[in-house]
Amino acid sequence: MMIDIRDAYRRALDGFGSRLHLVMDDQWELTTPCVDWSVRVLVNHLVNENLWAPELLAGRTVTEVSDTYERDVLGDDAIKAFEVSSQAAVQAVYAEGALTSVAHLPFGDVLGEEYVTELFADALIHTWDLARAIGAVDRLDPELVAACAEWFAAAKEGYHQAGVIADHRNVPDDADQQTRLLAAWGRRG
Repeated sequence: MMIDIRDAYRRALDGFGSRLHLVMDDQWELTTPCVDWSVRVLVNHLVNENLWAPELLAGRTVTEVSDTYERDVLGDDAIKAFEVSSQAAVQAVYAEGALTSVAHLPFGDVLGEEYVTELFADALIHTWDLARAIGAVDRLDPELVAACAEWFAAAKEGYHQAGVIADHRNVPDDADQQTRLLAAWGRRG
C-alpha cells in the first residue's frame, strides 16, 4: 500500500466526520446506499467499529466485546459519540505493536495491519454512503480511493463470499477509480 494504513484510516474517519457534521436533524432516518440502513444506523455501525478497535487490537475476542457494543451507542449526541470513539480508535491503531498484534475477528484471526485496513476501507466506503444519503459532496480523497482499490482487488472475493457486499456493478470502461471502487463494493456511483 502506498500510504501508511494508520494515516489512511485516520483520514477516512476525518472524512466521515466532516460529512457527519452536515447531517441535519431531519436527516437521521434517511435511507443510505446500505440496504436497510438509515443514516443513524450507518453512524451507529461506524461508532461500534471504532469502539471495538481498541479492544480487538488489545487481543480481546468478538465474543468478549460484542455484548458491550452491539447496540445503539449514539445516545443523544451522535456526533460526540463518533468523535470520542474515533479518537480512541485512532489512538489504538497508532499504539506500539498494534499492526503486528492479532485481532480475533468473527471469521478468524488476522494481523492488526489487516484489521486496520478493513476498518479503513469500511470508513471510506461508508463516507460515500453517508454523503449520498444526506446530499453532501460524495467525492472521496483520491489517494485513499487508490489505496483502498489496491487492497480491495485482493480482498473482494472474500467479502463477496461472506455476503457483506452487494454484487459488483458494471461501469463503463472509462469510469474513474472512485466509480470503479464503489462498483466493486456493489454501490451505484
